[in-house]
Amino acid sequence: MQKTVLLTLGRLPKALELARALHDAGARVIVAEPFGAHVCKVSRAVSKSIRIPAPNTDPAGYLNALESIVRAERVDIVVPVSEEALHASKLAGRLPATTQLYSPAHAQLARLHDKLAFNRTAAALGLTVPETHDGPEAGAQSLAGAADYITKPAHGCSGIGVSLRRRGDPLTTADRKPGMLVQARLPGRHVSSFSVARDGEVLATSLYQGRIYSGTVSVSFEQVDDCPAAADWICRFVAAERYSGFISFDFIEDAAGVPHAIECNPRLTSGVHFMEPKGLAQAVLNLPAARPIALRKTRAFQEGHTALLEVYGAMFRPAEFIRRLKAFISSRDVLFRFRDPLPFLLFTPMSWPVLRQALFEKVSLGEAATRDIVWHPPQNRQDARTSSGVIHDAAVPGT
Repeated sequence: MQKTVLLTLGRLPKALELARALHDAGARVIVAEPFGAHVCKVSRAVSKSIRIPAPNTDPAGYLNALESIVRAERVDIVVPVSEEALHASKLAGRLPATTQLYSPAHAQLARLHDKLAFNRTAAALGLTVPETHDGPEAGAQSLAGAADYITKPAHGCSGIGVSLRRRGDPLTTADRKPGMLVQARLPGRHVSSFSVARDGEVLATSLYQGRIYSGTVSVSFEQVDDCPAAADWICRFVAAERYSGFISFDFIEDAAGVPHAIECNPRLTSGVHFMEPKGLAQAVLNLPAARPIALRKTRAFQEGHTALLEVYGAMFRPAEFIRRLKAFISSRDVLFRFRDPLPFLLFTPMSWPVLRQALFEKVSLGEAATRDIVWHPPQNRQDARTSSGVIHDAAVPGT
């Protein structure tokens, strides 16, 4: 019997990757999206696209719209995709008994999305993480005076609000506000991951690193095979959390090959492009019977339209231009498919809601793509951490 799957976002290439995998596996795919135009809308893999309120402007309307779609379209599985996952997870308890929400509980997602709560959860498990402090903590001032450091929002995404600092650089008033973090800036290689998990078991992990960046967002990326310690780190964390669903991490691998997790993204990321589509679809459509997922043989992928702009942007820096051009030529586009050509051909007009904000409101593409869906936590972050089951600061060793 054909299953109907509802994806709660359609504007990003990773959503298209998932939609195509599910469609090829025989599912009927519907997309709910706050933007009127988006890349999934013109895909043959999507049977229907429905516009809904944005969760950041109308949270109640957002959940009501999703629930209405589920009931009207007889949806079997709801799959959150990106930053909206924190909002969509609140559908738990509102869906028909026959509808599965492919998502961990909201409390678990919120805890892992909180970069400080995640850091202390991992440290309590004995896993390697950089020293991290909340802005108002005395430890933040001490760290800033002792080592190179980074300041960033505890609930940021797409590199928004991240600032790199040198040892001794003074913390600003903004850095010292609750919700801003001060984290040790570690030297080493940046490795990202994407995993699919079931009841604490990792079905597959792709490790990858950026080759071309648009701001802080990688738009061309390649598989990494020589960081087994990161895969082991992920297995230990997923098992301890008994996690099910999509989960991603960013690591800094030091000179000794030890990975230090700098943040967790409990959602889909670009690493999904390295997953074999049939296995990925099976994990979503039939979770109890899901099996380990193979990785594709393709070594490098890219979002070609944006990557090409970054290649052109380096034209007057010959060495960097040649490096980017080689990466561009040797990467496979994540949008192009002969049997489904319109997402690639119409990517620019279908991305107009994002491009318009970037052009006329002078924000980054990353911020334009997520500002209406990113999760804003409760005002009292300490209360939120405590209610989510995170150990109080003083009880966590090694921080």
